Amino acid sequence: MPTRHDIRNVAIVAHVDHGKTTIVDAMLKQAGAFAAHQLESVDDRVMDSNDLEREKGITILAKNTAVKYHPKDGGTPITINIIDTPGHADFGGEVERGLSMVDAVVLLVDASEGPLPQTRFVLRKALQQRKPVILCINKTDRPDSRIDEVVNETYDLFLDLDADEDQIEFPIVYACGRDGIASLTKPEDGTVPADSENLEPFFSTILEHVPAPTFEEDAPLQAHVTNLDADNFLGRIALLRVEQGELRKGQTVAWIKRDGSVSNVRITELMMTEALTRKPAEVAGPGDICAVAGIPDIMIGETLADPENPVALPLITVDEPAISMTIGTNTSPLVGRGGTGKGADAKSAVKDRKVTARQVKDRLDRELVGNVSLRVLDTERPDAWEVQGRGELALAILVEQMRREGFEMTIGKPQVVTKEVDGKVHEPVERLTVDVPEEHMGAVTQLMGTRKGRMDNMSNHGSGWVRMEFVVPSRGLIGFRTEFLTNTRGTGIAHSIHEGHEPWFGELKTRNNGSLVADRAGAVTAFAMTNLQERGVLFTDPGTEVYEGMIVGENSRADDMDVNITKEKKLTNMRSSSADSFEAIVPPRKLSLEQSLEFCRDDECVEVTPEAVRIRKVVLDQKERGRSASRAKHG
Repeated sequence: MPTRHDIRNVAIVAHVDHGKTTIVDAMLKQAGAFAAHQLESVDDRVMDSNDLEREKGITILAKNTAVKYHPKDGGTPITINIIDTPGHADFGGEVERGLSMVDAVVLLVDASEGPLPQTRFVLRKALQQRKPVILCINKTDRPDSRIDEVVNETYDLFLDLDADEDQIEFPIVYACGRDGIASLTKPEDGTVPADSENLEPFFSTILEHVPAPTFEEDAPLQAHVTNLDADNFLGRIALLRVEQGELRKGQTVAWIKRDGSVSNVRITELMMTEALTRKPAEVAGPGDICAVAGIPDIMIGETLADPENPVALPLITVDEPAISMTIGTNTSPLVGRGGTGKGADAKSAVKDRKVTARQVKDRLDRELVGNVSLRVLDTERPDAWEVQGRGELALAILVEQMRREGFEMTIGKPQVVTKEVDGKVHEPVERLTVDVPEEHMGAVTQLMGTRKGRMDNMSNHGSGWVRMEFVVPSRGLIGFRTEFLTNTRGTGIAHSIHEGHEPWFGELKTRNNGSLVADRAGAVTAFAMTNLQERGVLFTDPGTEVYEGMIVGENSRADDMDVNITKEKKLTNMRSSSADSFEAIVPPRKLSLEQSLEFCRDDECVEVTPEAVRIRKVVLDQKERGRSASRAKHG
């Protein structure tokens, strides 16, 4: 078959924070993607263009870039298309889409941490699709690096995932992505490769081991839509890989939709990626990754084909969702009243507030267009929808993006998505890998015991840290992270991936403490906080507007307690020099959106607005809650 030797398509896959985006930065700089005067002003992690990605330090969306590599022997320049994929299994849909665009993968592994759960997840996806693998041991300069052991652990992982002989004969590159240096010779532990000054060995390994795209002569056009983008001038943009034939600007093509129907459309704009920008192009051939405009309703997984002979490519399939939560309109007394709850002060801030059911539903439908791993289902209520995703983080990221766009919502407690197998209810389970100092081993084992976790493996590298692997129901990991960090004094590291489904594990008791619930509306006073802080941990500052049914703290006991946090000190016209007592208020605990979702019990939900995240009872009225509790108790 004819081959295009002027192009290579490769994806970089790894666990979270193993350095994918940093090494792509170095590749862009060394391949001349930036002019000399731009190098000083280029940000670190330039591929993480989304605000949330920069804040959280993780990649959320798969993105593609292209570098022109000029071989040292003076041959013709070769275009290397690089797909930077997320390392978090919650964004697995992005990884699966990225792999459908490439011919090989670079597996990046930290020289100290070695293969971790998400490494297993992304590698399994690559091996299932029969992609060749290049192993890159990154961060060789870490003082605690253990290169030989990590290489052996990676071989074990390949064997564990049933890789065949061709896949297990992978080349190994040793790199320090931060310094932009790579070598084929193993450096000493804790050092930067000494026999190289740049990424030249990395580039040459990619050219040698990534297969060039093959195609059939005179084959009809076939191009696969793998991603979507939007432009203010061009409208919806489809990113696609041309498998066969040629795609030209102004050409009329057959658009084969997900339901199998075919319609003819015209390509109004064709663009190719060069470094970080898209540039207009006239033609894209087999193996090219390009962007087209002019098809307003095109969806991921659909095919553009020859109008005379339309043949569809297979649809992209992703793993089933494991976690669901209810997203509905904001039903609290403070809806549409800004961060303080005072309407007059916040009028300017709430002009573009989005609070209606139609606006929330339209936004969820828009998210479905570009996110293949999400599902939105109707519920019994017309103003609430069940949103299913791969994990808690993916759903929390969606809610965070919506609140930044001005939406107000009520979010239900995350639940697991069960399925029935042979008449029995099965629930999703996760493989959890925990790295903790030895002294916290007992606390973690006890914590996992209450969450029905089953220990599979434990290893001690002699560095004072222990690595433990558990198989645990996904339910047990909702609310786990906060408690885990408390028990390990903030030193523990935990990562998990979806492992499949197992029979229902039974009842889980995860949160032992009850809630402190405001029993009336008003503003929080320092006097009331002083009296309540011995009852538990408070979440609110003095002056914060609260309403009946809003949760203002965590009780030190197991049951809920209704409290008056708006109580004011009674003043008299007598004053004594010793009457005023100034007690220090313990600073309240501020919960992020993820922590608030973890904190929720079944009868609680989270109110999310652009300015505030509040936890509240589903039923706000104190008497109504008491009646329903009594009914539940007496059947």
